[in-house]
Amino acid sequence: MKFNRKNLITMGKFKDLRVWHDAMELAEKIYRITQEPSFSKDFGLRDQIRRAVVSISSNIAEGDERGTNRESIHFFHIAKGSTAEVITQLNIANRIGYVETDTLQLLENHAEKIRASLKSLIQARGGNN
Repeated sequence: MKFNRKNLITMGKFKDLRVWHDAMELAEKIYRITQEPSFSKDFGLRDQIRRAVVSISSNIAEGDERGTNRESIHFFHIAKGSTAEVITQLNIANRIGYVETDTLQLLENHAEKIRASLKSLIQARGGNN
Protein backbone atom coordinates (compact mmCIF):
# COMPACT_ATOMS: atom_id res chain seq x y z
CA MET A 1 0.00 0.00 0.00
CA LYS A 2 1.18 3.49 -0.74
CA PHE A 3 0.87 6.40 1.65
CA ASN A 4 0.95 10.08 0.81
CA ARG A 5 2.27 12.87 3.02
CA LYS A 6 -0.88 12.92 5.10
CA ASN A 7 -0.51 9.16 5.75
CA LEU A 8 -3.59 8.39 3.68
CA ILE A 9 -3.85 5.55 1.18
CA THR A 10 -3.29 6.80 -2.35
CA MET A 11 -6.26 6.10 -4.61
CA GLY A 12 -6.40 5.63 -8.34
CA LYS A 13 -3.23 3.58 -8.71
CA PHE A 14 -4.65 0.08 -8.64
CA LYS A 15 -1.77 -1.27 -10.74
CA ASP A 16 0.53 -0.36 -7.84
CA LEU A 17 -1.44 -2.52 -5.41
CA ARG A 18 0.20 -5.87 -4.65
CA VAL A 19 -3.23 -7.41 -4.10
CA TRP A 20 -4.28 -6.49 -7.66
CA HIS A 21 -1.19 -8.27 -9.03
CA ASP A 22 -1.89 -11.29 -6.84
CA ALA A 23 -5.47 -11.39 -8.13
CA MET A 24 -4.29 -11.16 -11.74
CA GLU A 25 -1.90 -14.06 -11.16
CA LEU A 26 -4.68 -16.16 -9.60
CA ALA A 27 -6.87 -15.44 -12.63
CA GLU A 28 -4.14 -16.70 -14.96
CA LYS A 29 -3.80 -19.89 -12.93
CA ILE A 30 -7.55 -20.49 -12.86
CA TYR A 31 -7.83 -19.97 -16.62
CA ARG A 32 -5.03 -22.50 -17.16
CA ILE A 33 -6.56 -25.23 -15.00
CA THR A 34 -10.00 -24.70 -16.49
CA GLN A 35 -8.52 -25.37 -19.94
CA GLU A 36 -7.71 -28.93 -18.90
CA PRO A 37 -9.90 -31.40 -20.86
CA SER A 38 -12.12 -32.64 -18.02
CA PHE A 39 -12.67 -29.18 -16.51
CA SER A 40 -13.15 -27.41 -19.84
CA LYS A 41 -16.17 -29.57 -20.70
CA ASP A 42 -18.04 -28.58 -17.53
CA PHE A 43 -19.25 -25.29 -18.97
CA GLY A 44 -21.24 -24.25 -15.90
CA LEU A 45 -18.50 -24.63 -13.30
CA ARG A 46 -15.77 -23.50 -15.69
CA ASP A 47 -17.59 -20.29 -16.59
CA GLN A 48 -18.64 -19.57 -13.00
CA ILE A 49 -15.13 -19.88 -11.53
CA ARG A 50 -13.73 -17.78 -14.39
CA ARG A 51 -16.29 -15.03 -13.77
CA ALA A 52 -15.59 -15.10 -10.04
CA VAL A 53 -11.81 -14.91 -10.42
CA VAL A 54 -12.04 -12.05 -12.95
CA SER A 55 -14.34 -10.25 -10.52
CA ILE A 56 -11.60 -10.13 -7.88
CA SER A 57 -9.08 -8.01 -9.80
CA SER A 58 -11.84 -6.06 -11.57
CA ASN A 59 -13.44 -4.96 -8.30
CA ILE A 60 -10.07 -4.09 -6.78
CA ALA A 61 -9.42 -1.84 -9.79
CA GLU A 62 -12.90 -0.31 -9.74
CA GLY A 63 -12.76 0.25 -6.00
CA ASP A 64 -9.40 1.93 -6.16
CA GLU A 65 -10.66 4.29 -8.84
CA ARG A 66 -13.66 5.42 -6.78
CA GLY A 67 -13.60 8.89 -5.29
CA THR A 68 -14.16 8.03 -1.65
CA ASN A 69 -12.95 5.44 0.78
CA ARG A 70 -16.56 4.41 1.43
CA GLU A 71 -17.09 3.59 -2.25
CA SER A 72 -13.72 1.86 -2.48
CA ILE A 73 -14.44 -0.29 0.54
CA HIS A 74 -17.73 -1.43 -1.03
CA PHE A 75 -15.90 -2.80 -4.09
CA PHE A 76 -13.13 -4.33 -1.98
CA HIS A 77 -15.80 -6.23 -0.06
CA ILE A 78 -17.20 -7.53 -3.36
CA ALA A 79 -13.70 -8.65 -4.37
CA LYS A 80 -13.31 -10.39 -1.01
CA GLY A 81 -16.63 -12.17 -1.56
CA SER A 82 -15.53 -13.25 -5.02
CA THR A 83 -12.37 -14.68 -3.48
CA ALA A 84 -14.49 -16.85 -1.17
CA GLU A 85 -16.55 -17.89 -4.20
CA VAL A 86 -13.38 -19.02 -6.03
CA ILE A 87 -12.24 -21.00 -2.99
CA THR A 88 -15.62 -22.74 -2.83
CA GLN A 89 -15.61 -23.56 -6.53
CA LEU A 90 -12.07 -24.90 -6.34
CA ASN A 91 -13.15 -27.20 -3.54
CA ILE A 92 -16.07 -28.42 -5.64
CA ALA A 93 -13.70 -29.00 -8.56
CA ASN A 94 -11.43 -31.01 -6.28
CA ARG A 95 -14.30 -33.13 -4.96
CA ILE A 96 -15.41 -34.08 -8.45
CA GLY A 97 -11.91 -34.79 -9.68
CA TYR A 98 -11.11 -31.76 -11.84
CA VAL A 99 -8.37 -30.40 -9.55
CA GLU A 100 -5.78 -32.45 -7.66
CA THR A 101 -5.52 -31.90 -3.91
CA ASP A 102 -2.01 -30.41 -4.08
CA THR A 103 -3.15 -27.93 -6.76
CA LEU A 104 -6.22 -27.09 -4.67
CA GLN A 105 -4.02 -26.31 -1.67
CA LEU A 106 -1.71 -24.05 -3.69
CA LEU A 107 -4.59 -22.14 -5.28
CA GLU A 108 -6.53 -21.93 -2.03
CA ASN A 109 -3.45 -20.52 -0.26
CA HIS A 110 -3.05 -17.95 -3.05
CA ALA A 111 -6.72 -16.96 -2.71
CA GLU A 112 -6.46 -16.76 1.09
CA LYS A 113 -3.49 -14.41 0.73
CA ILE A 114 -5.64 -12.16 -1.49
CA ARG A 115 -8.51 -12.32 1.00
CA ALA A 116 -6.20 -11.32 3.87
CA SER A 117 -4.72 -8.46 1.80
CA LEU A 118 -8.21 -7.20 0.99
CA LYS A 119 -9.12 -7.31 4.66
CA SER A 120 -6.06 -5.19 5.45
CA LEU A 121 -6.82 -2.78 2.60
CA ILE A 122 -10.42 -2.38 3.81
CA GLN A 123 -9.18 -1.62 7.32
CA ALA A 124 -6.56 0.82 6.00
CA ARG A 125 -9.30 2.70 4.14
CA GLY A 126 -11.27 3.02 7.36
CA GLY A 127 -13.70 0.17 6.95
CA ASN A 128 -14.65 -2.74 9.13
CA ASN A 129 -14.05 -6.29 8.07
